Amino acid sequence: MRVCLVLGSTRSSGPPRPAPLGARVGAFMERAVARRGCEIDVVDPVVEALPLLEKPHFAYGRAPAALDALAARLAAADAYVMVTPEYNHAPGPALLNLVDHFGSSIFSFKSSLIVSYSAGQWGGTRAAHALRPILSELGCLPVSAMVHVPRAQEQFDADGRPASEGWDAYADRGVSQLLWWAAAAKNHRGPEDPFESSPAFRAAPSQRNAPS
Repeated sequence: MRVCLVLGSTRSSGPPRPAPLGARVGAFMERAVARRGCEIDVVDPVVEALPLLEKPHFAYGRAPAALDALAARLAAADAYVMVTPEYNHAPGPALLNLVDHFGSSIFSFKSSLIVSYSAGQWGGTRAAHALRPILSELGCLPVSAMVHVPRAQEQFDADGRPASEGWDAYADRGVSQLLWWAAAAKNHRGPEDPFESSPAFRAAPSQRNAPS
């Protein structure tokens, strides 16, 4: 199973130190998925350095090579782990900018797991719930279990190792759901191409319109 773990922050320094919260939570989730024997591809918006969205990948006549390469990596995944901070009760702008570069045909008929975090007591839950309809629109349906990390600076060290044993079991519930649905979808995509009966919209938003 190939899982794409998408980080949602471009912060590179504190506070809080010694490492940004997103990097800590991402490292923890990477290990949580790796324990299940999955191949993991970490997509970091700092590394990808995408510009602020001007037009999505599918709108180019000939897309930049780096954008093509990222589209191929995202499309090759069987499931997604989306790690987001909370800004103004909403998902991180770096995460939204990254996924908005691509259409739903990249992500469709797969599963996703939402992981949120914050330095405060709510663990980014409001951002997580705001992310649900976005992932549903992309077609990588979010599983019911989510991972929320309150006071992330206290829960994980700079390498993403948890302060208490309970975190592994807590994360594993979400990962288990993610991989169950990912396996079901992957197995069904083999004998039946979902895009044959539900083709991707590629020309214009009006393709979604009801008959007039």
